[in-house]
Amino acid sequence: MKTKTEITASLYLLAQKDNVLQVKGEETAAAGGTVTLHCQYESSATTNYLFWYKQDGNNSPKFITTRFSGEQGNTADEFKERFSSRLDSSIRSVPLKIQKLQLSDSAVYYCALQSETETELLWKHKTI
Repeated sequence: MKTKTEITASLYLLAQKDNVLQVKGEETAAAGGTVTLHCQYESSATTNYLFWYKQDGNNSPKFITTRFSGEQGNTADEFKERFSSRLDSSIRSVPLKIQKLQLSDSAVYYCALQSETETELLWKHKTI
């Protein structure tokens, strides 16, 4: 009998004038599957930079990717194979898709916004 390994995610919000939003605060998916972590943002700026970070255990958050237009941006080498993201400015969304889930993907995932008018990142995180 196969055992099912589940991966759970929780999301939290810290925001000021601009905002990052998370409707669903936790995600659960089976190992080997795919999960999409959703992040929406509010900003009056025309140029916005959206970031995803991963934090596991007591380690510092690790940069995954940044997007500023569509698929334009940068992704850390260790995440390029299974992690992808696309900024859709028309609906102000930057979901993070993780494929071929592994137990090591269980972590807190932060979505952060930096607009051209803000000097600090606005953070939001989700644990999987």
